[in-house]
Amino acid sequence: MRGPHNIIRLIRTGATLERTGAMRVIMDAFEVGPLLRGVVRGVVWPFKWLGYKGDVTMPPAPRALTALGPAYIKFGQVLSTRPDVVGNEMATQLRVLQDKLPPFSLAEARAEVRRELGVEVEDVFSSFSDPVAAASLAQVHKATLAATGEDVAVKILRPGIERAFRRDIDAFYFAARFVEVLSPASRRLKPMDVITHFEGVVMGELDLRLESSAAAEFAANTENDAGFHVPRIRWDLSGRRVMTLDWAEGIGAGDIDALDAAGLDRKAIADRVLTLFLNHALRDGFFHGDMHQGNLKIRADGTIIAYDFGIMGRIDSYTRRVYAEILFGFIRQDYQRVAEVHFEAGYVPADKDVDEFARALRAVGEPIFGMDASRISMARLLSYLFEVTERFGMETRTELILLQRTMVVVEGVARTLDPNMNIWQSAKPVVTDYVSKSIGPRALLDDLRRTAIILARFGPQLPRLAEEALIRLNNPPPPPRPQRRIARISWAALGATIVGLLWLAESIL
Repeated sequence: MRGPHNIIRLIRTGATLERTGAMRVIMDAFEVGPLLRGVVRGVVWPFKWLGYKGDVTMPPAPRALTALGPAYIKFGQVLSTRPDVVGNEMATQLRVLQDKLPPFSLAEARAEVRRELGVEVEDVFSSFSDPVAAASLAQVHKATLAATGEDVAVKILRPGIERAFRRDIDAFYFAARFVEVLSPASRRLKPMDVITHFEGVVMGELDLRLESSAAAEFAANTENDAGFHVPRIRWDLSGRRVMTLDWAEGIGAGDIDALDAAGLDRKAIADRVLTLFLNHALRDGFFHGDMHQGNLKIRADGTIIAYDFGIMGRIDSYTRRVYAEILFGFIRQDYQRVAEVHFEAGYVPADKDVDEFARALRAVGEPIFGMDASRISMARLLSYLFEVTERFGMETRTELILLQRTMVVVEGVARTLDPNMNIWQSAKPVVTDYVSKSIGPRALLDDLRRTAIILARFGPQLPRLAEEALIRLNNPPPPPRPQRRIARISWAALGATIVGLLWLAESIL
C-alpha cells in the first residue's frame, strides 16, 4: 500500500490547497516569506487541475481539508483551537470542522443501527432525529428511549470511513518515509513513529466499543470532580459502529455569544478547563485526548460536560512525575532543575551540556512570565522550542505526543474563553499539589508501601527463589578468568537484594 502511487495523493493535497484558495490563506496565517511563498506556489500551480473542488460555499481552508478527507479534517480541528497561531479569522473558519460537517442521510443512519444492533430504530426509540452534529468520523442523533422516555445521543460511524481513513494514513506513511530519506536531520523526530502512533489512536476511535469503555473509565475517575460531568453509556444499545449515551444539554464551549448571554463566567470556565485537564493527566494518568470546543458543552450552572471519548491518553506514573516536575520547574522559573530533569529522564543525550541546556530553556520560559496571553506569540515560542530540541539532539517522545498535542488544544480552548489567561498561574496550584504528593517523603513512603504489597503477592515463591539463587551462588558456571571476580560480586549482590527485600516486606507489613 505504501508505494509510489501515494505521490499522486500528496500532489493532489497541494493541488487542492491551491485550487480552493487555501494555500494563500494558510501561508498568510503562518506569515510565510515572499521567497518561500513563490517557490511553493510555483511547484504546486501546474498541478492545480488535479485538486479537489470541494464545497464552494465553505471558506477556503475548511473547504480544502473537508475535500481531502478525515485525517486532514483532524488536523484542521487542532488548528481551530489556536487563534494565536493561525489568527482569529482562520480559527473561526476551521471551527466548522469540529461538528458541523455535511451529514450522511437518515436512511443510512437507520440502516447502520439495524446492522450493528440487530434492532429496528422504531422498536427501541420513540423518536430519532435528523443529525444534530456531524464530525469527521461520525455523526450524532438525538433520540428518546421508548421504554423510559429518557433522551439519549446515538453516535454512528460514517459508512466506509475505515477505508477512507486508511487511504489517508497510507499517504502519510509514504510522506514520512520520503522526508526521512531526503532529510536525515528529521530522523530524530521519528516521523514514522509519529504516524504509527497517530494511526493507532485514530483506528481506536473507529471502534465505538473502545470509546464506550473509555467513557466508563473516565466517568469513574472523575465522578468527584466538581463542575465536570461525563454522560452515562447505554451498553445494551452500543456496539462497534454505534454508541448510545445519555443526552448532554448545554451551550457549546465555542459559542462565546451564547455563553455571555447566559451570564456565565468565561474566565472561571477557562480556568476550570485547564485545571481539570491537568488533574486528569497528572492525578489519574488518563485524560481526554480531544478536548476541543466541539467536544465540550457548558451547563447553565457552569458545569463542563465532556463527550466524544474516541481519543483518550494514558501515561504511567513515572512519566507523570517527570512531566509535573518539568512544569513545576517552569512555574518556579528554576530552569536548571528543568534541564536536570530532562537529562535524568533521558530526554536529552548525556553528552550534552546541562548548563547550556538550562540557558536555552530560560530563553523559552522567561518571555512567558509577567505577560498577558495576548502578548505571547505561541507560534514563535513553538518555533524556538523546535530549534532548542534540534540543537540538543532531543528525539520525539512518541508516548508524549498525545499529551503535548492535547495540552496545546486545551490551552487554545481556555484562551478562546479568556484571551488574557495566564496558563502558568492557573496551572500552578494543580502542579504544586501533585508534586507535593508525588515527590518527597510522603511519596517515598507510598512507593515503599506499594512495593511491599507486590512482594507480598510473591511471598509463597520467595523460598524457592532464594533456594535457586543460593544453589547458583554455590555452583556458578565457570566464567572466563577476567570475569570471575565480577561474577562473585554479582551473586553476592543478588543475595543481598533478596535479604533486603524480605526485611523491607516484614518491616512495612
